[in-house]
Amino acid sequence: MSHSRFLTLLSILPVIVIGFFVAPGAPAQTKFKTLHTFTLGPDGYNPHASLIFDQAGNLYGTTELGGYYSDGTVFELTPGADGRWKEILLHTFGADDGAMPLAGLIFDQAGNLYGTTSQGGSENGGVVFKLAPNSDGSWTETVLHAFCSLDKCRDGAKPWASLIFDQAGNLYGTTVQGGPSSECTYGCGTVFKLTPNQDGSWTESVVHNFNGGDGAQPSASVIFDQAGNLYGTTAEGGSQDSGVVFKLAPNQDGSWRQSVLRNFSSGNDHDCRFPLAGLIFDQAGNLYGTTENGGAYDSGVVFQLTPNSNGIWKEKVLITCSSENGMFPWAGLVFDQAGSLYGTTTEGGPANLGVAFKLAPNSNGGWDKTVLHAFRGHPEEHPYAGLTLDNAGNLYGTALGGDYSLGSVFEITP
Repeated sequence: MSHSRFLTLLSILPVIVIGFFVAPGAPAQTKFKTLHTFTLGPDGYNPHASLIFDQAGNLYGTTELGGYYSDGTVFELTPGADGRWKEILLHTFGADDGAMPLAGLIFDQAGNLYGTTSQGGSENGGVVFKLAPNSDGSWTETVLHAFCSLDKCRDGAKPWASLIFDQAGNLYGTTVQGGPSSECTYGCGTVFKLTPNQDGSWTESVVHNFNGGDGAQPSASVIFDQAGNLYGTTAEGGSQDSGVVFKLAPNQDGSWRQSVLRNFSSGNDHDCRFPLAGLIFDQAGNLYGTTENGGAYDSGVVFQLTPNSNGIWKEKVLITCSSENGMFPWAGLVFDQAGSLYGTTTEGGPANLGVAFKLAPNSNGGWDKTVLHAFRGHPEEHPYAGLTLDNAGNLYGTALGGDYSLGSVFEITP
């Protein structure tokens, strides 16, 4: 994957279909249910992001396109007593306040929603936005920062990923483009911070500018460890131009120190490369993630990074993706309480339209993979987003549309 190909993915995401021969495979005996199907109406279409729950059990998400101005939406799904879910349109974007949200949302403690759009805003570099609920059930949007506001987009451009709060209430995220580096045509991307001011405004600062050698084009969100360090991935860059896993450690003067924990490689067919998703920690401090390519079939892997006492992280490939069990994972992973991992692939499976899978640790130190659902385009296909677990162990996600559909929200009951 070259820099130029990666940067054009944004415009072709809704129509990516790559043809491969697929061997037949049988998913596990699980219950699959479509909760909502998107159409060309104002409710939006082409959902690319994961979902979140509120405390009442309602789901929230975004669509890349659709709405009243065709620039994307924020929606809520509310479960009814009859088992049906009702969609409520919370916001429709209109270019000036953002366009084409590819990322999911987060809540603050007051019940406000925060997210990003990959385009739009005053400089068409994307925005960070806030949605505040009103007493009448409506929501008010505020743009916290419009990217490309500085010369040559030194504040970053095109945030694809969701946000994260620190304990002080600051927001952190990534941009795929922007930054001063000349190694990438449109800048190699940034990690940024938004600090709230007393007057309600927010001040943006760049935590790190990528320069290609230390990573390029971070398309995923970052996470914190208990010590306040940030961890994330870049889709490209690094010593082999195949992406990296990085760490950002705060210094006493407010700056951040970056280190590369893993340089992915394209040296042979078994190497991992091009991580498009973010990371998660287990309770022991190990990191887990996915790469879009690499592995024995060059169809992506699920990997683990374990820290050693000397500061070096050791990589272990947990599973290699294939045509039968799913190919090309774009999304990250989620743990259940038993220590099993869940994720999605955009292709592979019996219809080559993607799968939802489970990885369970076994007594031999390995992991057993089970296909929970193979998408067949009736009406879902190509899940680009990760899965969300409820307290009962049910899984929720979004996928692009197949027959008579422009995307959907689904539930999987194991």
